[in-house]
Amino acid sequence: MFEHIVPGLVGECETKVEVENTARHLGSGNVSVLATPEMIRLMEGAAVRAVDHLLPEGYRTVGIHADVRHLAATPVGMTVRARAELLEVDGRKLTLRVEAFDEVEKVGEGIHQRVIIDLAKFKERVEAKQTR
Repeated sequence: MFEHIVPGLVGECETKVEVENTARHLGSGNVSVLATPEMIRLMEGAAVRAVDHLLPEGYRTVGIHADVRHLAATPVGMTVRARAELLEVDGRKLTLRVEAFDEVEKVGEGIHQRVIIDLAKFKERVEAKQTR
């Protein structure tokens, strides 16, 4: 069912750093540079772009693990590009190498894992949790 999900798939995602995605604005630090949670969000977006468009109708991926290092600061106004490459497929579990670059250097790197979900079953579990 997931025969098109193979190592080597790549996705990218980018954004311009604005005040709204700085550490100061998000409360993850007191400096006006790209916040680590925003860098990870971009990395996850790149992972989604690498894989989800190849899944059958009714299936998507969700993040289950991120092991990421934020290597360098990116100031407001600069563009950051995240890249994800699928390294391994273990059943429904996917392991990707993620990296982020600004206009000058690599600013982040790590490993991100996602799992393929059946949206209908996922929705049922979420709704059951809400009624507890």
